[in-house]
Amino acid sequence: MISATDQDRVLGMDYYITDSPGCSGVIRSSPHDFLVDEVFEELSYEGGRYLVLEVEKTDWDTHHLIREMARKLRISQKRFGWAGTKDKRAVTVQRISIMNLDELELKRITLPGLKIKVLGRTNRSVGLGDLLGNRFRITIRDLACPEPGATLARITEETMQQKGVPNYFGVQRFGETRPVTHKVGESLARGKIEEAVYVYLALPFSGEPERTREARERLWVSRDIPSALKDFPEYLHHELAMLNYLAEHPGDYAHSFDVLSVNLKRLFVHAYQSYLFNKILSHRLDAKLSLDRAVEGDVVCFAKEGLPDMDKQQAVTMENIEAVRRLAERGRAFVTLPLIGFETKLAEGIQGEIERAVLNDENVSQGNFRVEENPELGSRGTRRAALCPVKPQIRVEGNIAELEFVLPKGSYATVVLREYMKGSAGT
Repeated sequence: MISATDQDRVLGMDYYITDSPGCSGVIRSSPHDFLVDEVFEELSYEGGRYLVLEVEKTDWDTHHLIREMARKLRISQKRFGWAGTKDKRAVTVQRISIMNLDELELKRITLPGLKIKVLGRTNRSVGLGDLLGNRFRITIRDLACPEPGATLARITEETMQQKGVPNYFGVQRFGETRPVTHKVGESLARGKIEEAVYVYLALPFSGEPERTREARERLWVSRDIPSALKDFPEYLHHELAMLNYLAEHPGDYAHSFDVLSVNLKRLFVHAYQSYLFNKILSHRLDAKLSLDRAVEGDVVCFAKEGLPDMDKQQAVTMENIEAVRRLAERGRAFVTLPLIGFETKLAEGIQGEIERAVLNDENVSQGNFRVEENPELGSRGTRRAALCPVKPQIRVEGNIAELEFVLPKGSYATVVLREYMKGSAGT
């Protein structure tokens, strides 16, 4: 088992599950090198208050797109529903629903890099529960290894032997240019609400445009909200909305997050949960515990249509462990790890010791995830499969590889790619 790069370790991803050296390379040379298509059950749209669209977007962040569509339609973002947030620098096809909108009004939407197809109408909003997974076709350029085809084939073989890759949360969960989301969530969980606001608004990162970085640096030092309102670039829409709220409600840091969309403001604590999940997963790998073979004390979930179903969980005991392992071998049971929240049930045995040790190392308790100052920011918690099953199909020509694979919802393509590239991805 190979240790990961420092960049990955900062986000809790300490290891690779494959031992072969990677081929380095560059992804996202253009959005067309990263294609994503949502996978849904066959659904019929036979009428209702929600207009359902299939949108193909190029180089659009989902939240930014929803905001711009709402602005063009002159309606609230709260009327939109979608099944998952997709990569920005990519070509992605996803479904969106809009409540109480006439199809004719779509003519108002003229945005670059956006194609819209009407699927029909339904009586409920599109949501995460509708999504089965995502289909990816990704191009890696500038491979840097002596025999790319043979090297990538070996990694694929190792991946198949392991039945997948660690189901880490990828860097997109934390912010690719500015990986700060989990840091905001950590401050919220610790009850440091003012700190959380300034981490979000003002903590600078080198990858940002110079004007943005300098504006953040000035606010980080001065804590001068009125000056920041004049100073922040107009394209920092979310930050400016919070700054306006704080200018009108000085000191009300807890509710300044309420100016953000529900999905966005919940992302902070969820990102911190994701960081803790990555740490717990890395500790499990470090303890040489299998990701697909349960041990006594684990919590497993069972399959629904071949995919992990977190509504059906069971603790693994001495009495049922053999039965659980037989189900896992047939793809009908999955080892899970916690996304820590105030109602999460931790494991027992060795795995439970790992989970409690990570919480102790982070000096955080489950109760912290209530976020008393603004409960909407908190999280009850849930569980997530430890292993991400994947069966990549690979074509190699010269120093360019194209990978195709399908992942369950909530799993990250970059987590698959890191096994092939071993930390040298240019994005």
